[in-house]
Amino acid sequence: MDYKKSLEDVKQILIELKEENKLVSIIVEGEKDIEALRKLGINGDIISINKGTNLSSFCDNFAREHTKVIILTDWDKRGGKICHVIKKNLQGRVVCNIRYRELFAKNTTVKTLEGLPTWIETIKKKIDIIN
Repeated sequence: MDYKKSLEDVKQILIELKEENKLVSIIVEGEKDIEALRKLGINGDIISINKGTNLSSFCDNFAREHTKVIILTDWDKRGGKICHVIKKNLQGRVVCNIRYRELFAKNTTVKTLEGLPTWIETIKKKIDIIN
């Protein structure tokens, strides 16, 4: 893995995500995911699906107030299933963006959003050791 390129790509993805999040809400799985995004400088509206309701009800409530969303569930098997269910429930009502989820999966070796800040710090240290 080209650590330097991966880190540069992830930093660019985060810049784009931060900019888009100024206008578009992000849906994540839990509070630790929100904390991870805040650590990474993402300060817009971030909503956790773990609110005590089922996904169908969550999506119905979300669709009443939003026309676009960034779905940023983990990129492991469980996160993929959740992403699919959210997209299916919002279909025809809300434009769903899963691009960032796909880009993080492609450019990192972690499978969870909450692991992203630690991954970035680890890669920075590896690059420093190499240089």
